[in-house]
Order: sequence, then structure tokens, then C-alpha cells
Amino acid sequence: MKKISRRLFVEGTGAGIVAVAIPLEGQAQSAPAAPTTASNAPKTTIKLTINGQQRSMEVEDRWTLVEVLRDHLQLTGTKIGCDRGECGACTVLVNGKAVYSCSQLAVWMDGRTVQTIEGLAQGTKLDPLQTAFIEHDAPQCGYCTSGQLMAAKALLNSNPKPTREEVRAGMTGNLCRCSNYNHYVEAVMAAAGTLKSGGAA
Repeated sequence: MKKISRRLFVEGTGAGIVAVAIPLEGQAQSAPAAPTTASNAPKTTIKLTINGQQRSMEVEDRWTLVEVLRDHLQLTGTKIGCDRGECGACTVLVNGKAVYSCSQLAVWMDGRTVQTIEGLAQGTKLDPLQTAFIEHDAPQCGYCTSGQLMAAKALLNSNPKPTREEVRAGMTGNLCRCSNYNHYVEAVMAAAGTLKSGGAA
């Protein structure tokens, strides 16, 4: 095979030369190396309650809460939008308060209670907030919806009868790329039982 120089590769012809080195169909190929998953990162055993279920688990000290929820507990209703604590898609409740789970280390959750979107409904019965979101056409693309729901839940936990201004303020940390904010406000007002006939609060 023609020797590949660094200059030749950088100039853009390297990809074609490398392709020549791929074995033809039918020729023996060596098995690909198995991915290495072992990690030497420090680990801590934590105890926490997730959606009403007590858990004890070993986590790497560098894992975020959203990483544990999605990748290790398969609670994928919590979304990752920006991974920088800016969009609110990953909002969950920790001890009843809304937090960005991408900005919380899992080890900080030791002894705490976490509620995700999967814990909002009771069996097949939707939470009143979820019903209100559906009835008021709040979800559009749906990506931010779980975070919006959890932020709204935290708001109603602390203020069961909010004004429109309080709803807007309580959900200001949750971005909607579809700009469906008015529908979210209407849904939260309806769930709180404060939406009057005709839409006036």
C-alpha cells in the first residue's frame, strides 16, 4: 500500500487512501476491540428517594443528576437541552423545589427526594397539570414540556393560587423554542383553578 505522508493526509487526500486499506468483502477481518467502560473516577454511595421509591446507588462523583436519571435509571422524560443550566428542559423537583438537574451533582442528592416527570402521574391518572397542558394545547414540539410541567408543579406546590404575573415569574427559567408561553400560562392557571370563564383571571 502507498505510504501515507502527513502532508498528503492533511491536504485532504488521506481519506481516499485510507479507504483503499479497508479489506474487501469476504476477506478475513479482525474483531473490533471491545469498548473500555472501566473508570477510575472516585465513587460515592448515596441514598435518595426518586418518585417515591427509595434507592441506594453508587455514583461517580463527577456524574450530574440528569446523567444518573437518564443514563443509569432510564428516566428519560427529563430532557437535556443546553447542558449549561440555561434552558430548563432538565428541570426536576428536589425536596419540592425546581432545580436544573444538569447543574446538580448526583452526590449532592444524598438524603434528598427527587421527583421527575415520570412521577407526576399516579398510575394511569394524569396530574391535573398534565391534563391542563393537554386541554390548553400547551405542548408544541414537546421538548421543553417536561421541564415546564415540573417548574409549574414547583410553583403550585408553594403557591396554589398564583396570579398570571406569578406564573410567568415562576416559569421564567424555562425556555420554549416554539414560543408557546401564553398557552403554558393558561394551562397553569387552569390547573390552579383560577382561570375564569372567558380567559380572564
